[in-house]
Order: sequence, then C-alpha cells, then structure tokens
Amino acid sequence: MKKLWFQLHWFVGITAGTVLMVIGLTGATLAFREQLLDVLNPGVRNVPVQNAPVLGPQQIMLAAKAARPDARILSLTFYDTPGVSARVGLAPAPGQRKGEIIYFHPYSGALMPELAGEDFFEWVEQLHRFLLLPRDPGKMVSGTLAFCLMGLALSGLYLRWPRRVWDWRTWLTFDPRMQGRSFLWGLHSVAGTWVMLVFLMFTASGVYWAFDPIRDMADGWMGTLRPPREAAGSKPKTAKSPKAEAPDLSLSWETFRKNAPDWQMALVRPPERAGAPLQILWVAKDATHLRARSSMTINQQTGALLKHELYTEKPLGARLQSTIYPLHIGTYFGVAGQLIVFIAALALPGFGITGWMLYLNRRKQKRIARAERAQFAAAAPGGNQDDPVLMAYASQTGQAERLALQSAAALQRAGVAVHVQSLEKLTPPQLGKYRRALFVASSFGEGEPPDSARRFSRLLAAAAEELKHMQYAVLALGDRNYAEFCGFGRTLDQRLSYLGAQPLHPMIEVDNGDSGALARWGSALRGLMGSDAVEVALTAAADDSDYASWRVSGRTLLNPGSIGAPLYEITLSGAVGDGWRPGALVDIWPGHYGKDVAPRRYSLASVPQDGVMQLVVRQVDGGLASGWLTAQAAVGDEVRVRLIANPSFDAYPEPAPAIYIGNGSGIAGLRSHLRARVLEGAQRNWLIFGERQQAHDAVCAEEIQGWRARGCLPELDLVYSRDVTGGGYVQDAMRERAAKLRAWIDDGAAVYVCGSLQGMAGGVDEALRDILGGDGVERLADTGRYRRDVY
Repeated sequence: MKKLWFQLHWFVGITAGTVLMVIGLTGATLAFREQLLDVLNPGVRNVPVQNAPVLGPQQIMLAAKAARPDARILSLTFYDTPGVSARVGLAPAPGQRKGEIIYFHPYSGALMPELAGEDFFEWVEQLHRFLLLPRDPGKMVSGTLAFCLMGLALSGLYLRWPRRVWDWRTWLTFDPRMQGRSFLWGLHSVAGTWVMLVFLMFTASGVYWAFDPIRDMADGWMGTLRPPREAAGSKPKTAKSPKAEAPDLSLSWETFRKNAPDWQMALVRPPERAGAPLQILWVAKDATHLRARSSMTINQQTGALLKHELYTEKPLGARLQSTIYPLHIGTYFGVAGQLIVFIAALALPGFGITGWMLYLNRRKQKRIARAERAQFAAAAPGGNQDDPVLMAYASQTGQAERLALQSAAALQRAGVAVHVQSLEKLTPPQLGKYRRALFVASSFGEGEPPDSARRFSRLLAAAAEELKHMQYAVLALGDRNYAEFCGFGRTLDQRLSYLGAQPLHPMIEVDNGDSGALARWGSALRGLMGSDAVEVALTAAADDSDYASWRVSGRTLLNPGSIGAPLYEITLSGAVGDGWRPGALVDIWPGHYGKDVAPRRYSLASVPQDGVMQLVVRQVDGGLASGWLTAQAAVGDEVRVRLIANPSFDAYPEPAPAIYIGNGSGIAGLRSHLRARVLEGAQRNWLIFGERQQAHDAVCAEEIQGWRARGCLPELDLVYSRDVTGGGYVQDAMRERAAKLRAWIDDGAAVYVCGSLQGMAGGVDEALRDILGGDGVERLADTGRYRRDVY
C-alpha cells in the first residue's frame, strides 16, 4: 500500500505539481498586494491628515457622478482611519465582469490618480484563480489542482508518518548538513510538515470556490445557501420610466454613525431605485477580520433605521463562511498571517523543484543500473537467441555475480546466447523455459541461501514443475571453515536433480576462490562453446590494481578489563575518493602478508564523511590479520585496502524506520549505518546490541548516548549476557519487546543484523520467526527489509 501511495505521490507531484508551482508563485505575489500598491502609489489611497472635516457619502457620490457621469455607482467605501481615501466602485462596462474602482480625496473630494500596478495584480489574480483560461473552465482546472494539492499533502503525511508521533523533533527538524538525495528528502518532507495545515486550508477554500455543487453543499451546512440564479432569457422591451432623483445620503449616514459608533469600515450600497432602502455593511473596530461585517438597512427619505443585524448575532454558519477568504489570504491573523501565507505559497515552487530533483535522481540511478547491465548484454550479442543459456547467480557480497558475469561473457564471445539473471527475480516457471541453465551460488552462514535467493529457494522447494528437458550445472562457492560448506549450492543441486533436470557435469565446489576449482568450471564452459573454444580464465580474486594504499593512523582498545578477547577500533587514513555505502566491506592485505595468502574481510565502521576508514577488530590468537592490526602494526604502517560493495547489507533504498541488531564486533556494520542515518536526519532508529559486561564491554557508549540525546535513537536496548543483574542475549530482548518490534516492522521498518553467526544470528532469526511467524520473516526478506552481515 505504501508503495502505491508513493507512486501516486510522485506522479501527481511531477504533473499537477508543476502547474501548482505557478499557483504558488502567484499566490505569494498577491499575499501583500494591498501593501505593495500603497508603496507603489504614495499619496493616492492614503493622504496627509488635515485639520478639516472628512467628506461623507453624499459629497463623494456627487464627486463620483461628476467624474464619471455615465457610470452607475455600485458602492462607496469609507474608513474611520484619518487620511484614508474614499473608494467608489462602478458598474462594469458592457461585456466586462468587473467594474472600475476609483479613489477620492477624503477632505477635498478630488479624483485621485489611477493606481500604478493595479493592472499587473489583476493579471496575476486571473492567472492564480483561472490560469488565464475563461472563467468557468478555469475554475474547474484550479479546483482540480486544489484537490491534487490536498492529495499531495495527505499522502506526503502518510509516507513520512513516524512511529514516535509525539516527538516534535521527528516531525519538524532535519539535519541541514545532509547532502544529495538525503538532504532533498529531509527538506521536502520536513518543510511539507511545516506548511501542511496552510496547504489544507488553501485547498479547502480553493475547492469551495471552484465547484458550485460543493459550495452549495457547504453553504447548506452553514445555513447560508444562495438562492438559485434565474435562467438568463430575453426580457420584453418596455418603455423606460423617467429616472427619479436619488435622495440625499446625509440622513442615512447620520443614522448609521449614531447606531455604529465603533465602526472602522463602512460599505454603502446605493439602491438602483430611488425609493428603495439603503444598505450599509460595516466592520467594527474590534472585529477579528475585515469580512466580519454587520449590516444596516435605512430608509433614505426619512433616515429611519429599518434593520440592524450585528455580525456577532449572526448564525455560526454565516460567521464561519465569512472567515473563508480572510483565512485563504492570511489577513484573518493580521500581518503575521499574511507572512505565513506568503511563505507557504513560495514553498509550492520549492516542493516542485525538490520533487523534480528527487524524481530525476531516481531516474538517473535506474538508468545507471540499466546501463551497467546493458554493458554486458551488448558486449557480444549473438548466438541462437531462441535457445539461450540461463546464467543465474545467488550472491551475498557480489563474488557470485562477478563470476557469473565472467562466465557469461566467455560464452558470448564464443557465440553462445546467454541470459544473466539473479535468483532474486527468478521463479521455477521461468526457469522451466530454458533448456540449459548454469548456476553460480554462494552460501550464507551455515549453508543458507543468500538473502536475495531465499525466495527462490523456498519456491523451488515447493515447486512441482518437471525439469526433465533441462540440463544444468552448479558452481558452488563457500568456505571450508563453516560446517555446512557450500550448503546452498548442494541443496540447489539436489533439488534440481529431484525435479528431473540432467547435470551437464558434477557440481563444482570452490573454497575461498580456489583457482583449481574455477579452472574446472572454465573447462565445463568450454563444453558449451564447441571444439575450437579457447581457454576460459576466471578469477574470484580482485586484481591488485583494485587495492589502494592506506596507513594505520590509530588503534583504541574498546573493552579494557573484559573477560572476552580484546576488541579494538582500528583507524586507517587514505584517499576517501568516491567513498562507500553504509554496510560496505573492506578487504585488508597487511604489509606482512605474502601474495599467496588471501586477504581478510571486515565490516566498515565509519562513513566517508569521517574522512577515515574505521574497523572494529576482535583480536584472535593466531589470526594473521587481526593479530597484526591489533598488536603488531605501528602507526604509519601501510595497509593494502580494497572496498567491497555489500548490497545485501546496504541501506534500504526507501525512507523507512530501521532496527539494528548485533553483538560484539558486529557494532562495526551497525555503526556505519547509524552514522549515515544520523547525518541524513533519520530519527526512527532502534539499536538492540549485546556484549558480555556493561562495566567493561560498553563499546561506543558515548557515541550511542549522543545519538539518543539528539533524538536519533528513540529505542535502545543494550544487553549484557554476563552481568549479574539479569544478563540475557539480544534475542531475549527482542522477545521481551515483541509487541513494539512487531509494530515497527508493520510500519515498514527494515531489520539489519550484524555480528556472529554462531548463536546470535540464528537466535535473532528464530526470535523473529516467533514474533512475526515464518511467513512474516520470508515476506520481510522478499521485500529487502531483512538485511544481514554475519560471520
């Protein structure tokens, strides 16, 4: 559901949102329209105060008739503020919807100059309200855009809804030090929260004015329903009666001033018929806004008060209706409200720009990914495309994918058509479409499939497809230090054979990139190429040029006095370059190693912004790398370093809460993620971490408490298994907090596990299955939200 709302949010954002940028810019321009007109026209609407009587409606009426003898006067507006010009509204000319407004000097009655800039603001208003379209279709378009803005505001709220609803920092703050997509996302989402209520007010009022059925329904609820308009039709022509002379307005004005001593604005509406009563709408000095109008009806001939309806005595619905326009333009809250509306309106183009930047960034990343895949596909096309070989791989750290691509490239160079595909996206029915399939399968932990292949493994175990038509071969990658060496490769081989597939040759097992085993796989590939095929050279090791020279610059013991083996933070200095992703790995080839010794792999505990590489290394008796790094190497010694991408433990690609679980040296991989999250301003983080004794093994305690104090670690469970105060393990803490853990995962959280395979990783997986159920854990893995780096 969240993915659907995300797709709708960005689609509406880059379509309707682009036009909403215009609505926002014009709205910001109109926010201080009256103040700007006064600045542009000094001495027109406000004149120096004089020690002279202010002219009343009768004098201004006569002055207006003299200035515009052929125009009908619709209204006269007066202000009790000294020095404010009288405003006269004229009936529109034939074919026009809006009449002219002219101003008169409040003391002399002289016609004031036309307002400079008024035509510009009229044009901006037409663009804002109707997008310069004819009125009726323009209303429909602007009303639809208002609905779109409402949808963007509410869907944006849903997409960023935090678990800690009452933590204001989660809602209203982000770290401005963030960069790239993280900065844009933080700015976009937090700014959206700040202005959301204003946007909802904009949209509600915009929809109210745009759609007559909605307006009529709302007016009906408020008890202010307008009478239906009479259908336009041709009226029979009759002889015009002689025009009666309009009565003097002085009597009516005196009656008004006597009954409204606290007025600040009065709008006088002269009737068309001389004998009709005069209506005056007025606003009190203590009114909450300029639409809080009372009304007075007066007999023009006698000056008698016929009706006086105070605003405070109007029905609640009528008072609510009068607030719609002042709320929309911000004047309900005075200048502060106008400023808020101005900022919110300007934010609309900002959301459009950041939304487009986020969208284009996503497109760019997808294009890069497609290009990387296309490089292989275009390398040597050819062969019988009707009978391609499937090259499928299951990779945890990228080695299996690399070998699969090398194998596929060799086949393509020999003219054999190849389809390369990750088991993450493969299903048994798709597999059954191939006549020949080659698998490069690494194992994870104790013989488990890599996280990306768990779904395929589960589907294949339940499949009933007949694969008798298919020939296959398996290259299984593993490490003999683990009891279930090449466990997944063996399981895959057995299951394919059970379903009737015929092996092209026996499964080949590779121990830590053994070159002899890879040579046998190369020979097997030659069998698919033909008799004149050349040698196939495959290597699981990186080229020496992939290594860079770094130097030891620091070593800190993290657990002095611990009953466990010493745990050190190792700091390496070198050229950070393009940096690395959270959860990345690093191959270490210390200076004392010989070329025939394989490098050792560690989780990175730092982020590129730190400017250094940091590792957390447990000292192991007889350990070639750990012993040298933690005891023998001196500051300044060279270390050969190669960065390794770790996609199965990389950050989840979408904004989501994060739960980090680990023990011991596993704090390294968790720390890199947490540091990146803190830099991004992501605050929905939960750390569940275990060690032996709090007094000696509280590794990174100061940094962890710092994150918590900043609101970046709202949930924290530190478990010490050897403490006499209770002890326990991380899986025990998970069970104790099962309800909250389940709630976080239901809210979209991704789970990251880093640390020892023996005990911890299996215990965590078992605890998750107890809390979520087996299917729940599989769904978590299938959606990429169960990410592990265990050893």
